[in-house]
Amino acid sequence: MEFELGRAKKTRRAYGFDEISLAPSIVTVNPDDADVSVEIGGKKLEIPFLASAMDGVVSPETAVLMSKLGGLGVLNLQGIWSRYEDAKKVLEKIASASKEEYVPLMQKLYQEPIKKELVEKRIKEIKKGGTAAVSSIPQDALELGPVARDAGVDLFVLQSTVISTKHKSSTSEPIDIKKFCEMMEVPVLIGNCVTYEVALTLMGTGVAGVLVGIGPGAACTSRGVLGVGVPMATAIADCAAARDAYFKENNLYVPIIADGGMVVGGDICKAIACGADAVMIGSPIARAKEAPGRGYHWGMATPSPTLPRGSRIKVGTLGTLKEILLGPAKFDDGSMNLVGALRTSMGTLGAANLKEMQQVEVVIAPSILTEGKVFQKAQQLGMYK
Repeated sequence: MEFELGRAKKTRRAYGFDEISLAPSIVTVNPDDADVSVEIGGKKLEIPFLASAMDGVVSPETAVLMSKLGGLGVLNLQGIWSRYEDAKKVLEKIASASKEEYVPLMQKLYQEPIKKELVEKRIKEIKKGGTAAVSSIPQDALELGPVARDAGVDLFVLQSTVISTKHKSSTSEPIDIKKFCEMMEVPVLIGNCVTYEVALTLMGTGVAGVLVGIGPGAACTSRGVLGVGVPMATAIADCAAARDAYFKENNLYVPIIADGGMVVGGDICKAIACGADAVMIGSPIARAKEAPGRGYHWGMATPSPTLPRGSRIKVGTLGTLKEILLGPAKFDDGSMNLVGALRTSMGTLGAANLKEMQQVEVVIAPSILTEGKVFQKAQQLGMYK
């Protein structure tokens, strides 16, 4: 439905996770029987969780641990791990910098050239114990992609703040996504997008999955700096419609991964209900004891030398990665046992698997986070910590 923003501009309503809720039906399911597995790029994940390609979230060690826990960790090839041999020492500098120091410090640290030998080394470190997935921006993908492929990478993520198949430039040639996918010879995920048309077009290039989300991440400031983005509930539903239309036309299912804006279990449940096949999360993983950020989290565009679009935020440390994903939870705010939250929500809603979870009723509910929560808010407990 279109609305009039003003005489010269039509608009439409878009919704975020905080404005919707999931409505139960007449059916319930034992949460222990809920199947939360998903297949992406021909690989089955026991849990539909990908850890974001951010330096405070994924190291080779956490990527291996994500694999062992049933998910997938994606290493950022534009990050510290492919620039420095002793990455942990550099990450310690970032974590110990003051609020005034961290942006110029990170801009300086990320000027160190990416080293192909380190790209190869990190991938082999991950391969020793898990599935190796790495991420690159389109500008570097033609150079780093073959290096990653030859090192044995299992999955490659072509990722930028906004991706398109029709890039106009007077100074550079855009990457041909279809040719890139053919050249890589391994599954390629691509993102990020937020609209039906872009998602549908990307699916026609041969990618194995599409990342959905522009600007909702906890550390991202793109929405403030650029004014760009679509609230996640609407973005996921639109891109899910593109996935279903593409499948109907081509008999090829290209999963969509909701990327960003999910902090607690309820957000993840809503993302799946809006149509996502899996989720990519950053800040919840950054709170794990094993996370390389030492209680801090920052976006991929934070170190930009000309226009930083991310903050280094303090997320603290809650518990182990296993506790955050699989429990047991030690807090009552939905920050731990994210898989348990998804299973319990599916059971309550009568969804036996993720495809059924995508079909549950979603209602517009602007008061869902405030209704009856006076004491929690006043005492800063539960949902108001």
